[in-house]
Amino acid sequence: MKYMFLIYENEAKFASLPEHEQHALFGEYMGFTEEMQAKGVLIAGDPLKEVATATTVRVKDGQMLSTDGPFAETREQLGGYYILECQNLDEAMSYAAQIPAAKTGSIEIRPILDVDA
Repeated sequence: MKYMFLIYENEAKFASLPEHEQHALFGEYMGFTEEMQAKGVLIAGDPLKEVATATTVRVKDGQMLSTDGPFAETREQLGGYYILECQNLDEAMSYAAQIPAAKTGSIEIRPILDVDA
């Protein structure tokens, strides 16, 4: 089953880290990505640009409305994702615990609905 791992962290906290710590953390992500590739479970994964670049779209009374930024103020922002092929939720949880943000933020795991099934 495919699972999406939504990576939430405090963007401002990351930005306040010294550059060498930011690079080290990025290296941890690269290591995790390479490990998932080697295991053959990586489907996709990408970091996202900062939340200030987001646009939220809604349709109200048939009219499209857009606003800059995310739809809600939160302490953690969606910073990236992985999609991995896992045998079950237990395996997905073990991988989520290895994502660097699990130590400082949170990882939301969501099974991907197989619409072809």
